[in-house]
Amino acid sequence: MEVMSHSSAFLLPEIPADHRPPLSYALVVLNQNLPRFAPLLWRHAANLRLCADGGANRVFDEFPLFFPLEDPSDVRNRYMPDVIKGDMDSIRTEVLDFYRSKGTEILDESHDQDTTDLHKCVVYIRDFTPDLDKSNLCILVAGALGGRFDHEMGNINVLCRFSSIRMVLLSEDCLIQLLPKTHHHEIHIQSSVEGPHCGLIPIGMPSGRTTTTGLEWDLSKYFSVQLALWVLPFIAQPLVMTLIFDLLVMIT
Repeated sequence: MEVMSHSSAFLLPEIPADHRPPLSYALVVLNQNLPRFAPLLWRHAANLRLCADGGANRVFDEFPLFFPLEDPSDVRNRYMPDVIKGDMDSIRTEVLDFYRSKGTEILDESHDQDTTDLHKCVVYIRDFTPDLDKSNLCILVAGALGGRFDHEMGNINVLCRFSSIRMVLLSEDCLIQLLPKTHHHEIHIQSSVEGPHCGLIPIGMPSGRTTTTGLEWDLSKYFSVQLALWVLPFIAQPLVMTLIFDLLVMIT
């Protein structure tokens, strides 16, 4: 079975030139408190930056707070989303008018009440960005965790529905990514910015086979439970964790 490599190098100030896998990033900003490293994600996601509806309020309001010594107008002009997409029930009028005047593409999908704003943004990235190389694409979702639990579960649902697309849900102190059963997985731990624990959750079905290396207490047996959570410390060295399983979400 093919090995899929994962890394949180996008949390580093500079992504090493020899970093593997060599990914390109798109950023989706949701309507939840943004992590302090949001400007870093913005810089790494040079290919495409989207705001999902009220996520534009967060960029407008919170990005100036990351640069308290600068004029808020200068910060807002520097951090301009490429696209704002959603059902437009959350974005404030003055924020919408500001970004429209600056040339941001506004995609009003208020007619679609069957999918979440994140779902709409992922479909846009998948289907309507022909110039974006999808083969090595990773979608970073800022503001995906915290707040209302049903919103969090909706975001995890999107993670699972688009299982063929690399996607990472991010908050101030947590990240979630799907590890599909079609691959073995190598997790390259960035110990300066994540850990020392991780959680593994089987999704939708029992995890009949889960084997790991690189944890302080590795898993190497069959699990028949429908839903379980394993919270496991990393070991110090090596900083690579290998997992074989049926279908899991990993949280660090």
